[in-house]
Parts: sequence; C-alpha cells; structure tokens
Amino acid sequence: MVQSLLEKIVQNKNHHAKWLNSLSFLENCGARKISKSEHRSDVDIMVLKHAAEEHRHAFYLKKMISRVDQNTCLTYRDEELLGLYGTKHYLHKLDIFTSKYLSKKLNLSGNDLKYMAYLLVTYAIEVRADELYPVYQKVLKKAKSKVSVYTIIKEEEGHLEEMIVSLNKRLVGWEKHAEIIQEYEHELFQVWIGAIQEEIESV
Repeated sequence: MVQSLLEKIVQNKNHHAKWLNSLSFLENCGARKISKSEHRSDVDIMVLKHAAEEHRHAFYLKKMISRVDQNTCLTYRDEELLGLYGTKHYLHKLDIFTSKYLSKKLNLSGNDLKYMAYLLVTYAIEVRADELYPVYQKVLKKAKSKVSVYTIIKEEEGHLEEMIVSLNKRLVGWEKHAEIIQEYEHELFQVWIGAIQEEIESV
C-alpha cells in the first residue's frame, strides 16, 4: 500500500512537493519535541546530536522541494501539507500516549518521565523511518527523480541504534513497553497514510 501510494505521489509535482513538506514538518516537530524534553542542565551529547540532525533533516527535505517545484510549499501552512490532521498531530498524539502509559505503568514523573518518553517515542519513530524512507528512496530511484533521501536513511539508522543502546542502559525489559507504543504508532501511521491516499485520489 505505502509503495503504491508513494509512486502516485512522486508522479504528481504538487503532491510530491506537499509530501516532502509534510515530512519536513514532522522532522521539525520531532526536533522541537526533543529540545522540549531536555533537562535544564543534564543534557548529553546524544540528545544535542539528535535534535540537530532532525532539524537538518527538516531543512534538507524543505530544500528538496525546489527540485520538484521552486514556487511551492514555502511555509508549513495548512494548504501546503498532505494529510493535514495526521501530519500536525501524529507526533503529539504519540508523545501524549507514551507519557500517560509510562506514568501509569512505571510510575514515572518529571524529568525521568520526559526522558524515557523521548527514548521510546524516538525508538518507535525511528523504526517507522527505517521502513518508510527506504521505500520512498526506491520509488524515487525508479522514477529517476532528482530528489534523494539516502543521507537521511543512514542517519536514521544511527538514531535507532543509539535509542536501543540508551534503552538497554536505562530500562530492563524495555522491549515489552516499546511494543505497546509501536502498536499505537502503527494505528496513527495507518490513519495518516489512509487520509493521504483519500486526499490525492479525490483530486
């Protein structure tokens, strides 16, 4: 389903520009959430690196839009995004769900809750990125597009490895909690992709 949808998106300049802009929005949203979860003083280099790379991904994807159409998607206004509601609330919903889950199941609060939510949300998102971006790159290559997300793929793989190392250090049996969060992320992703499919087919 995802590959066929991306093939349709890449074939249409307007849809492709909005898709890139939506990915850029999500990367930027992720970077902002990472910064928001930081402790006032106990900030390690991994968190700084991750936030910086997510911001750079947002910039890079925004820059790629010009390879599709130079005069569109200059901002993140509603009309310049695909799957508007899902794009705008995807990460926020996942973050809220994860925070409530950790508060209830592990009795976490304050900075401990923020940091563990950051790790588990990021883990779920990186697993998704490791599935989505390679499929997108494959479609781009097949279409001989000037757009490429290869460098993002490599960095997202690194982020996932870092999350696994950090989770192993901080929480015994984290995998069972990650599985619950991934199930919810999967629901959000399916709704988002479904909304995008409906949107591009209604034009």
